Amino acid sequence: MDLPRNTSTPRVAAAPDKLDSLLPGPVLVVEDEPLAQARLRDVLVSLGYAEDALVFTDRVASARALFIEQAFAIALIDIGLPDGSGIELIRLLHERDPALPILVVSTWSTEQAIVTALQAGATGYVLKERDELEISLSIRSALRGGAPIDPFIARHILALIDVSPPPPTASQKTRSPLLSPREVEILTLVSKGLTNREIADVLSLSRLTVGCHIKNIYKKLAVNSRTQAIFEARSQGLLF
Repeated sequence: MDLPRNTSTPRVAAAPDKLDSLLPGPVLVVEDEPLAQARLRDVLVSLGYAEDALVFTDRVASARALFIEQAFAIALIDIGLPDGSGIELIRLLHERDPALPILVVSTWSTEQAIVTALQAGATGYVLKERDELEISLSIRSALRGGAPIDPFIARHILALIDVSPPPPTASQKTRSPLLSPREVEILTLVSKGLTNREIADVLSLSRLTVGCHIKNIYKKLAVNSRTQAIFEARSQGLLF
């Protein structure tokens, strides 16, 4: 089921941190555990968000209704919810707005839940057991265009990848690499959570050039998000 689009734009919340003088808001938190809600509220407030920039709900249905009424700058979503799966909500929101940062904050750490959530459009995945600083850093990374992945989950997914691929065939030996060295360099920085602006500064390139390289990476890997590009490149042995 598609959600209708609206023309409202996210507002911006002021933050006391000079490094992040403006935080995009509002923020939607979809979480049914009161203690987890309170913890996430404290983390978001510590980042500089005002209370009125935070919207909490504990149901898939109410989250969908909220997205019809207004635009959000970022969504923090749990997987197990009382009236359905957070993964289906992620899929709906991603289809409605592919640029929306969606960070999963969940206790679910099974292979199926992780991979399905990322395929549905989640831009990051962090486990609830992490401390407030780690969750805060993951939220910051997602806001800046990064793809924060919990270390346990990253190791789990990398373990699924065959690190000893079969020897290349004769045709593969003569085939040009899928990604150029510059594209691999840029994607490596993307995997570390750097934004286009930060990548441009590191490589002494213009933001426009970095953006063009990333678009070419998406096209070559047949993906449409930074998270998918990272995992597809790793699965093909192009990124380590």
